[in-house]
Amino acid sequence: MNFTILRLFDLTLKMNGFPIEKAKASLAKIQAVDSKTYQDYILQKKREIVRYHLQHNSMYKALGKTINVDNWNSIPIMTKLDLQQPLDLRLSDGFTKNNCYINKTSGSSGDPFIFAKDKFSHALTWAVIQNRFGWFDIDFNYSKQARFYGIPLDKKGYYKERFKDVLSQRLRFSVFNLSDDAFEKLLGKFKSTAFQYINGYTSAIVQFAKFLQRKGIVLNTVCPSLNACVVTSEMLFEDDKQLLESQFGVAVINEYGASELDLIAFQNPKGQWQVNSETLFVEILDDDDRPLPNGEEGRIVITSLYNKAHPFIRYDIGDIGVLSEDSTAKLPILKKLVGRTNDLAILPSGKKAAGLTFYYITKTLIEDDGNVKEFVIEQTQTDVFNIKYSSTIELSEDKKHHIEKEIKRYLEDGIRIYFKREPKIARSKSGKLKQFISLVKDESQ
Repeated sequence: MNFTILRLFDLTLKMNGFPIEKAKASLAKIQAVDSKTYQDYILQKKREIVRYHLQHNSMYKALGKTINVDNWNSIPIMTKLDLQQPLDLRLSDGFTKNNCYINKTSGSSGDPFIFAKDKFSHALTWAVIQNRFGWFDIDFNYSKQARFYGIPLDKKGYYKERFKDVLSQRLRFSVFNLSDDAFEKLLGKFKSTAFQYINGYTSAIVQFAKFLQRKGIVLNTVCPSLNACVVTSEMLFEDDKQLLESQFGVAVINEYGASELDLIAFQNPKGQWQVNSETLFVEILDDDDRPLPNGEEGRIVITSLYNKAHPFIRYDIGDIGVLSEDSTAKLPILKKLVGRTNDLAILPSGKKAAGLTFYYITKTLIEDDGNVKEFVIEQTQTDVFNIKYSSTIELSEDKKHHIEKEIKRYLEDGIRIYFKREPKIARSKSGKLKQFISLVKDESQ
């Protein structure tokens, strides 16, 4: 019997109480709304979700005492700190831990918390995800996935994820072991398995591409069924994207999402980073919570339009980005994702620099000869930055001096740089690689 005929992925959602067919039908209706009236549709949904939580959610009532539903800017900004209280105190009337989807954020921002979605809202999330992957002929019920993700190490969590992998047509590869020996075995799997797409953490997938580059192998020549690579959870730099495209021989697709919200943006076939306007309302705000015009850089603030179990209304996700000037209400385009607000480097002069900018300056210099496999930057004081790296051979003094000189040229003098070679770069429990870490408190906040 061919079990894939049963559409196991969708069936699993249904068996767990998530109405995926209803969600897909609702998504189709949303997408059918005319672009000329779409702004009115969004305005209506914004008002509806605010009114709902003002009426049914005691936490939001307390947070939003000064709200005027007809004045969007009167609605307060929510942060992760607002949500670090027991989940029972944050659920709307009629919702419990037993009738919702419950999960925990990754904590990559330093503020992890448990959240809830009502079952229809969670099904709608999956409808959007399947819709976007469908742009590239990927069907979760049938398409075989090579998955570069972390996995829980406790027995129950481990086998739960493995079972989900079976139902989702995916084979999981460890991101905790990125040695050449591990990649040799992985390459063997690609030679013997008809994978249709790769999905997972950017940094681990980039390391696999570098391994293929050293061996002179283009992946789709040994795995001709492969037709796409979707990277997520970590920044994708342009030179890394070019490396992936050349070594995999397939389209490389950039995904941006948050577990507590939804899929936020997904690269469409035209190469645009298309924002999810069906289930989310995305704003770019300045430091005084004022909306910025398209094209200007600011804080990404998001409203979940359908989650009735738990309010995420004008929720500051902690990221910084820019919407394209060509964005419309129905088709917003994310022009640039700069990084996280807590990834700022505070320099001796008081100047602030995006941590990923600092990382990128170093990256362009440190990886030019293929010696360095991975590295991270840790700021311990305003003037002290530690560069930890793993490499075949130790960086030369000339190379270190050149890196120091360039960092100071781009940022400022008075910075001390220390290099430390590590056998292996430590990752978070989830397997993500945090590329820049600052231990310096921003006293201006």
